[in-house]
Amino acid sequence: MLNDAGRRAAARTAAAAVALGAAAMGAPAAAAGPAPQAAPAPRGLAWKPCPDKDPVEGGKLKGLECASLRVPLDHARPAGEKITLALTRARHTAPVSKGAVLLNRGGPGAHGRDLPGFFRKTLPAKVAASYDWIGFDPRGVGASKPALICDPRYQDPGRARPDTIPAGAAEERAWTMRARAFAADCARRYRAVLPHMGTADWARDMDAIRRALGQRKISFFGYSYGAYLGAVYATMYPGRVRRMVLDSVPRPSGVWYENNLDQNVAFEKNIRAYFAWIARHHAVYGLGDTRREVAASYAKVRAELKAKPIDGKIGPAELDDAFLADGYGVVAWPSHARALSAYAVRHDPGPLRKVWQPPTKLDQNNYTVYTAVECRDAAWPRDWSRWHADSERLYRIGNRFETWSNTWYNAPCAFWPVQGGPPPRVAGGAALPPILLVQASKDAATPYPGALETHRRFPTSRLLVQAGGRDHGVALSGGDECVDRVVADYLGGGRLPASRPGPDAKCQAPAPPEPAPAKRRHRAGEAAPPR
Repeated sequence: MLNDAGRRAAARTAAAAVALGAAAMGAPAAAAGPAPQAAPAPRGLAWKPCPDKDPVEGGKLKGLECASLRVPLDHARPAGEKITLALTRARHTAPVSKGAVLLNRGGPGAHGRDLPGFFRKTLPAKVAASYDWIGFDPRGVGASKPALICDPRYQDPGRARPDTIPAGAAEERAWTMRARAFAADCARRYRAVLPHMGTADWARDMDAIRRALGQRKISFFGYSYGAYLGAVYATMYPGRVRRMVLDSVPRPSGVWYENNLDQNVAFEKNIRAYFAWIARHHAVYGLGDTRREVAASYAKVRAELKAKPIDGKIGPAELDDAFLADGYGVVAWPSHARALSAYAVRHDPGPLRKVWQPPTKLDQNNYTVYTAVECRDAAWPRDWSRWHADSERLYRIGNRFETWSNTWYNAPCAFWPVQGGPPPRVAGGAALPPILLVQASKDAATPYPGALETHRRFPTSRLLVQAGGRDHGVALSGGDECVDRVVADYLGGGRLPASRPGPDAKCQAPAPPEPAPAKRRHRAGEAAPPR
């Protein structure tokens, strides 16, 4: 659903089996209906100051407390094998606490222990002081153990990857073999873990955290996949929810294959809007004064990088990875346009070197967990002809930017060693307190219909829409005081917009940023990496 470039953009906005096959298949994931019988209450958490330099997060945990929690690998067997979840906390400083808020930035597979510091600094002081903010690395992620990484050279082979747009059957076959090999490596490394990596497993982990915190109810704030995780938790444990903010909401009925097809169409719209924005600033960037001319400039750079990758590492696939961030939001539009212009106009590769960031070990971990969760949650087509037909259809009707890249990002699910599905149930009733959904109307990663569907499935929810917004991850992003005010009012005092047909409240999206002043636009190395 979200590739690593997209995660970085949204964050500001995973005993061996020797072969794939029936012997490696797990039982289908249980639907998230009635919650399973609770395991014995975990022992209290032993909080201690986080290290100044954490092995995973570096210095981002300063001022927070750290703890770990042992939970069952299989919650249906609470006395069986255990795994470890890594947690952080920013404690409330108000005289009276409103309880704990669990935080999740999405993915699935994104790390989360740094989030309490962000929320404590970003929210109004009175709201921030009222809660214990709880970050955690979900099972398989970051500092939790085991942390999953399959085939570390899959995303970073040390050279430019093959072009994601296959020129023929041979190139498509090569990509499918890469995806099959990645899935096989995951089977060899994590055969016992993969059957227990679904969203319902994560929701049960969250409830184990709640019990370890000694809380009768918890609050939750989730972005992107984290919004889906929150919706599943609210379905499984409605009586244990105090407040819940779900920002940038996936469509429950589309998990996950259909949702990725929807993304291909939505990203094309946002990239076209970005190219039109560049065209309006032709005097600054020199890439063309129409959207089509800018698209041609991008295609020319892409072809040149296919023939001769920058430093042998930045080819067309890496270029697309970097500029995919511009479909996730508008914050990097000026810096990325500047980098593209530098190469297209002056053949200066320096800014593009800054824009593309090679995947880190944490990125590789995130991708492994992403595949482990999405491939487990729902059934994916096992016949490659279905993938090929859908990709070709979308590409040929004009959805060219993201379609094939998204196909290969998710292709391991066609060969995954664990059978997926059925997906968790998502629905709410009277037992669930009012929750807040936040959505940009032109979000590409989680298109607007997902929020509308989730709103219908949860009668007690309120939907706040950022009209015209393209950012994935709207609240607390530093760009919309209207959205942030509604979120703070809800967290601070439970105040929500009045219920009305359609979205319950709207905020107008801020305008996209303007280019940097002309005297600075050609400074080498100025482009910033995605958020």
